[in-house]
Amino acid sequence: MNAKATPSPADKSSFSRDDFAKALEQQEYHFEKGQVVRGKVFEYASDGAYVDIGGKSPAFLPEREASLKTGTPLSQLLPLNEEREFLIVKEQDAEGQVTLSLRQLLVKQVWDKLAEMQESGQNVQVRVTGVNKGGVTVNVQGVRGFIPRSHLLDKDNLEQLIGQPLNVSFLEFNRETEKLVMSQRLASQSARFSEIELGQLVEGKVTNIKPFGLFVDMGGTTGLLHIKQISQNYIENLQNLFQIGQPIKAVVVNLDQGQSRISLSTRVLENYPGEMLENMAEVMASADARAERARKNIV
Repeated sequence: MNAKATPSPADKSSFSRDDFAKALEQQEYHFEKGQVVRGKVFEYASDGAYVDIGGKSPAFLPEREASLKTGTPLSQLLPLNEEREFLIVKEQDAEGQVTLSLRQLLVKQVWDKLAEMQESGQNVQVRVTGVNKGGVTVNVQGVRGFIPRSHLLDKDNLEQLIGQPLNVSFLEFNRETEKLVMSQRLASQSARFSEIELGQLVEGKVTNIKPFGLFVDMGGTTGLLHIKQISQNYIENLQNLFQIGQPIKAVVVNLDQGQSRISLSTRVLENYPGEMLENMAEVMASADARAERARKNIV
């Protein structure tokens, strides 16, 4: 009877802790620029911090890349052994060390969020940081934006806006060039637009007189009172009937939210054709009661 062969030590499959350590040392770490990694700060330096991201060598975070703001100590921004995400901004050097940035990662995240808000048509609150000839610069959640003078509600006292929060909408958004142009005027119009309903009686002032009609400012939102919607009778010249700054009441007869257009009518307030031309003061004085009647035919 043959004896059962006993396997030699060389035949045994074994993997000691030393073998694991050697294999770990031979492991290649592929860290690339633009990659987001997780790591923990384990040591502060005079000009930054060292971060353990699981590589052969610790990564380095320059102090200027630690935050969107300046002046805050690294120990407050990044406590030791607190794990978080970083962006690799410089690939490995000869010693295998990569350079990280938290600031650029935060900027990327802000642009991601702003892109979503811009696509969904949301407004955003900004803070005015400076003034130049064309308008004001603003801080938009940590990135720089600009509001042209023509898109501000107060176009004359720009210096007084510094430090003030403003509600704005997106006018131009270019992530590649980091160009962000905002509009306070459009945001105000959008907010006011959402408060206006079809058939509603609104009050405003005539801001412009054109051959085809009147532009009426309703507290930040402009509506058009077309010449054919002023009276049931023919009007030859609007300049003879209205003047800039004149208060007027009118009924909303059309809303185009996509184009932010509001169409108004005083024609629907008339008790007889031509009443707006003959007795405008009476039409305006009893506009509230007349609007209730007109609303039933519009809505």
